[in-house]
Amino acid sequence: MRQLVSWGAAGAMVFGGVVPYIPQYRDIRRTQNADGFSSYVCLVLLVANILRILFWFGRRFESPLLWQSIIMIITMLLMLKLCTEVRVSNELNVKRRSFAAADSKDEEIKAPPKRSYLDFDLNYFWHWSKFTDYVQCVLTFTGVTGYITYLWLDSSLFVETLGFLAVFTEAMLGVPQLYRNYQNRSTEGMSIKMVLMWTSGDTFKTVYFILNQAPFQFSICGLLQPALLIMHTELNTCISAGVILPVISPEEATMQNTLYPKEKLHLPDPLLL
Repeated sequence: MRQLVSWGAAGAMVFGGVVPYIPQYRDIRRTQNADGFSSYVCLVLLVANILRILFWFGRRFESPLLWQSIIMIITMLLMLKLCTEVRVSNELNVKRRSFAAADSKDEEIKAPPKRSYLDFDLNYFWHWSKFTDYVQCVLTFTGVTGYITYLWLDSSLFVETLGFLAVFTEAMLGVPQLYRNYQNRSTEGMSIKMVLMWTSGDTFKTVYFILNQAPFQFSICGLLQPALLIMHTELNTCISAGVILPVISPEEATMQNTLYPKEKLHLPDPLLL
């Protein structure tokens, strides 16, 4: 019985982080609209999980946590592929509709400008036109960080710092939304159910890390996320009570809250990866 519980907990750690992305993927594919999903979520999780895998070479930890990172990387690449295809297709459709509305029969419909990773234009970083550009960026980052890790693998300070950066990046995934809500003085667009799901997931993760004696970085960042969730809850309470007055309308806040929209985005617990 104890072995079955252990297997179940390990399975939850491996696959629990990607399950909420399944309805998000299906919604984007069904509606052909990726506006409700921020590709920066993929960026943060790709960086964090690549660093975690490199950390494993310096300090071996639980296998479920390693497989968790591998599966999350694959999931994020699939999300990026779908979002890129949908976004480029929608940009072209918008141009076609604008030409049709203007009745410009003599004008040629031009495709949206191509934005490539090899252009090295920071203004369009992570907003490229082809999925292969994202793959090139991920491979470049993996190669550079992998080579640096190989050179410094014998340094315990470097290895421990690498592990901390990996899990700290994941733990900070909710900070941009917290900052945006504070700027807008509104939590419109952020689901309270999502906050509750984060809380339950973080509690499970932290207990799992402690019981399985995972590296201390995991436990520290597992405890950090509930603190951020408490800050989300406190901010929501202050806004609802009128302590913090909104500076923009709820409609504008909803338009700007593209990272974790209430209706379209099913964002999982960022460390259940």
